[in-house]
Amino acid sequence: MNVALRFDPVRLPDHCQDLRQEVRDFLREQVVQGVYDPTARSHGYEDICRFAKAVSERGWIGMAWPREYGGQERSFLERYVVSEEMLVARAPTRRYFVADRQSGPTLIRYASEPIKQRVLPQIIAGEAMFCIGMSEPNSGSDLFAAQAKATKVDGGWRLNGAKIWTTGAQHADYMIGLFRTSQPTRENRRHGLTSFLVDMHADGIKVSPIEMINGVMEFNEVLFDDVFLPDENVIGEIDGAWKQATSELAYERSGPERFLETFGAMRAFLTAVEGTDDTRLQEGLGRLIAQLHTMRRMSVSVAGMLEAGREPVTEASIVKDLGTVWDQALPKELRTLISLMDYDQYDVQAYRERMDFYTRMAPKLTIQGGTTEILRGIVARGLGLR
Repeated sequence: MNVALRFDPVRLPDHCQDLRQEVRDFLREQVVQGVYDPTARSHGYEDICRFAKAVSERGWIGMAWPREYGGQERSFLERYVVSEEMLVARAPTRRYFVADRQSGPTLIRYASEPIKQRVLPQIIAGEAMFCIGMSEPNSGSDLFAAQAKATKVDGGWRLNGAKIWTTGAQHADYMIGLFRTSQPTRENRRHGLTSFLVDMHADGIKVSPIEMINGVMEFNEVLFDDVFLPDENVIGEIDGAWKQATSELAYERSGPERFLETFGAMRAFLTAVEGTDDTRLQEGLGRLIAQLHTMRRMSVSVAGMLEAGREPVTEASIVKDLGTVWDQALPKELRTLISLMDYDQYDVQAYRERMDFYTRMAPKLTIQGGTTEILRGIVARGLGLR
């Protein structure tokens, strides 16, 4: 069996560390100016838009894109540093994050030139929010089973069907959606899927937010009722979008967001136990930090592969699987450690409030971006086991 799996040891160069300090200073200014509150359960839409404009002015949206489309052709490693600092500081990046991470690169690679010229500058300016339309109510993360249809008509296509667990759809301007344009064949179950750029303001689209148990409405169900799209909105090859989709997911599944979503719980824990000399707490915390460091090294390695022009689909799936399982379990691990504390010695009230939020958030983590079962199937295929 020939296994091509590898994680090269990649170190962030010195100029990335200089950039890290620049981002930290910027975020500190944003908090002082009241643009956002890093302890808030969620951020208002106006604050999200205001923050996106400020990030755009710094040149940190599309920073790794070609200059011909408004990018700066900076490295994936530099982008990684910016993303990491934003996540740790709980910055309100929702307005531009998906577009910067994966939708923009997908358009650059596969979209028609009129679409590139019209849409990419909107992303760079922090004025276009994207969502991803893949999962469906009756098939979940099994994209081969997608049934939402795109039917060819004069001058374009008509969309009908539904997508679900669509993050940010209620505020999105565009969706990159996967629709069935013909039936799969016996020889190729992947055949028949096509990617489209969907204008989320088009007639016939209905978005229904799904409230999570922590009170945040992040996911949505999106219904398409005879939605018209012009021909230029086809992204890439008709009936051959599966390779595009897997390439796109390499961007989505490998970043620091896959193991830093509940990091705020650890920060609250560190504040609660500051100055402790309890060896049990120190040992438990050290173990968690060592695990976090390992996943970060793997994630940085994938960023290095993307920088080199590779498509590390299997490696990205491993990062996503390990990262989200760890991220999901972190609140429980911290609750176990906090039970060892002397409550008379430490103030744990603020910690309890943050822990409640992250505990309620955690269940979604192994669903978004592909379930653990789907990811492990991809890894098995990459290792030649299926």
